[in-house]
Amino acid sequence: MSGPAPLTTNPALPKGLPGLDPAWSRRLTVADATGAKHEWHVLDNGVREPVGTLVCVHGNPTWSYLWRRLLAAAPPGWRVIAPDHLGMGFSARLTAPRSLAERVADLGDLTAALGVTGPVVTVGHDWGGILSLGWALAHRDQLRGVVLTNTAVAMPEGDTGPALIRAADLPGVRGAVTVGTPLFVRATTALSWPPLPAGVRNAFAAPYRGAGRRGSVGDFVADIPFAPGHPSRPDQEAIAEGIRDLDVPALLMWGPRDPVFGERYLTDLRSRLPHAEVHRFEGASHLLPEDAPRYAAAVAQFVADLDAPPVPALPRPAVPADRRPWSALTERADDDSPAVVTVGGNTVGGGTVSWAALHHRVEALAAGLRAAGVQPGHRVALLVEPSADLTASVYAVWRAGGAIVVVDRGLGVAGMRRALRGASVDAVIGTARGLAAARAMGLPGLRIAAGRLPATARRALGVDHDLTELERLGRATGPVPDESTATDDRAVLFTSGATGPAKGVVYTQAQVVAQIALVREAYGLTADDRFVAAFAPFAILGPALGIASAVPDIDVTAPGTLTAPALADAVAAVDATVVFAAPAALRRVVATAAELTDAQRGALGRVRLVMSAGAPVPSSLLRALRDVLPAAEAHTPYGMTEALPVTDVSLAGIEAAEQEAGGLPDGVCVGRPLPGVEVRVSPLDATGAAVGPLGTAPGVTGEVCVRGAHVKDRYDALWITERLSSRDAGWHRTGDAGHLDADGRLWIEGRLPHVVTTAAGPVTPVGVEQRVEQLPEVAAAAAVGIGPAGTQALVVVVVPAGRDARRPALQLADDELTEAVRERAAVRVAAVLTARRLPVDIRHQSKVDRAEVARQAARLLAGSRTGLRRPGA
Repeated sequence: MSGPAPLTTNPALPKGLPGLDPAWSRRLTVADATGAKHEWHVLDNGVREPVGTLVCVHGNPTWSYLWRRLLAAAPPGWRVIAPDHLGMGFSARLTAPRSLAERVADLGDLTAALGVTGPVVTVGHDWGGILSLGWALAHRDQLRGVVLTNTAVAMPEGDTGPALIRAADLPGVRGAVTVGTPLFVRATTALSWPPLPAGVRNAFAAPYRGAGRRGSVGDFVADIPFAPGHPSRPDQEAIAEGIRDLDVPALLMWGPRDPVFGERYLTDLRSRLPHAEVHRFEGASHLLPEDAPRYAAAVAQFVADLDAPPVPALPRPAVPADRRPWSALTERADDDSPAVVTVGGNTVGGGTVSWAALHHRVEALAAGLRAAGVQPGHRVALLVEPSADLTASVYAVWRAGGAIVVVDRGLGVAGMRRALRGASVDAVIGTARGLAAARAMGLPGLRIAAGRLPATARRALGVDHDLTELERLGRATGPVPDESTATDDRAVLFTSGATGPAKGVVYTQAQVVAQIALVREAYGLTADDRFVAAFAPFAILGPALGIASAVPDIDVTAPGTLTAPALADAVAAVDATVVFAAPAALRRVVATAAELTDAQRGALGRVRLVMSAGAPVPSSLLRALRDVLPAAEAHTPYGMTEALPVTDVSLAGIEAAEQEAGGLPDGVCVGRPLPGVEVRVSPLDATGAAVGPLGTAPGVTGEVCVRGAHVKDRYDALWITERLSSRDAGWHRTGDAGHLDADGRLWIEGRLPHVVTTAAGPVTPVGVEQRVEQLPEVAAAAAVGIGPAGTQALVVVVVPAGRDARRPALQLADDELTEAVRERAAVRVAAVLTARRLPVDIRHQSKVDRAEVARQAARLLAGSRTGLRRPGA
């Protein structure tokens, strides 16, 4: 062919297809390898002399309409073409089925006819994934990148293919559901939740009205090579193996709710394209381009990054090369004094374990894990309550070269399932309860029981080994060599999900070692200290810090269950000098102080340091703690799952800062950065977005950004999130809003998603809440925005002082309280509501769930609930 084939407009395309520009629709006739000519329908954004081309390949039973958002969001200078496969969409119907190899060849004939010469980025979905990869392998000289969404190129070992597709391929079924009726077509667009708009569902079905137009829908299903003898199986296997050496950038975007291509297919793709970036769009199902519209901007950014000059990464502060997370265990291998003590009900795996016993158990378990199949780089989910078993398991996984995966039980089975399946775990260590949850969640991999289980329970839970068996196995095989490196992944820790879906945060060995060193240095911890961990993230750090630790009788997923007597018993068990507890736990300790015996008071009186983090800690609570822990200096380190600790402040420091603020603070003072940690602020614009350059100017509100050797390595399988959080080289954007004062102290003003964007500019919530809570008639307050971004109304919801079970859950405040709140808030307040209580987050039971407060307030103010009348009206 001497040049590109002529394109004609497509007058037959139905009018009014939502989001589709008719100007993109083209037709052209292309000859295949046999000389037969076929009319194709193509969507083409029409860029002439492009800098590159995106070739977008749909699956079955969709059509090029799937890619309309990507045509609209095309990177500058890039051509986007999205063809309808022959027999599909609005391309010509076929008289015979076409095989995988023929489809790949067809795609090559089409791109040649369209004059595509490269660079090309292929984009594929569903069956279009393997077709696009087949094209990529045949056109390596033109290939610049690969993008895939919810697809498969091979069936993982032991897999028989997607159940829904296999069902559609059953004898006597395929013809009826794929061709004879529109069931298969309509079912595909029914997989999304919430449901797609009716106009969009109808647009996807538009090319397939009538059995005569659905023949290729059935042929595509028939061409899936489920069995080794299938004619297309060799070509499928060749493509699956061929992509292993594709050396171009790749992006995998996934809808984790897909009932067709489940997690195992993403895992398989990642094994074949290990260099690929991955982003999981939580809530998205099979039709990811429909369920996650922002995918188009992500692809555009991926393409823009291809030729962007690399940003030199700022070097991280160095950490000692000879230190390991388990180094303290090795150093105290002959010490028979207590290392870990579990108190009360937390006695899984033994109540007291010495340093020597813990060291030898960890060494044996590590060797046993290796012998059982846990290899360096494997991820092991820990579904064990804080206990001696949990502590030994953590250090054994590390010692074996693996990474622990930790998620809050408070997320519930659905939240835990989403998190753990997304983390691609290779093994699970759990109690009977934890293993039952793993089974319910459908987690893959090895099953290891913490504690002895009856044979029937082992069979029911699919247990492969228990910890005792692994210890014996490890002692027989001998210790594993230490082959660890600073860059090895050591932990995937999930955030609480308080401000969105829980995110997996990856820490390398260097970052774990740096965090241990920072905590030890910042708080002057020595081998003479003993530690009570009443806060889940710190329940396993004692051995790494080289200090004895105790876990109190508490449900770590419910910090408010800690009582003063339970804390005192844990302190007494190791003669503790340091306590770490969440704010909700300390509140409960203060409330139950009257239950302490004289002996328990004496034990608490010997504590020198108490730390609390995870949520803002009011100075009033720290002052109240003086009666319970009279000798303890109270500190509140600030940080998050991604970086803890960042700053620190004592009660005396908080009181001094609040006094300097004149009693009207604008945020919570969390102190100065710890040694080796840097803090900057990226100023907010009028819309509440953090767009300004990083700086330290006092009084400028913006997004808090941190840097340090212990800051997380990356978010797991969240490429977009990671890119946004680390767009300033070497810095992590925390998502918290705050400012630095003239003395270099950091003040936190709330989360960025909770900033109220009023017509007068952004308003951060914490300062408003603090000022309102100074009113004697107010026990708690939440400041939220109602309405469209940029013109939001500021609404303050307060919990009046004094419990009153008869008070309506939510109602308008009376005139007197409204006036008092408006005066105290020092900003314009549109409405004041009263509530019986404020919803809080799962993990800390302290952070107010402002998103839920805003939803409830919006419903009431819109009049969708009763109780709009003022009390007494």
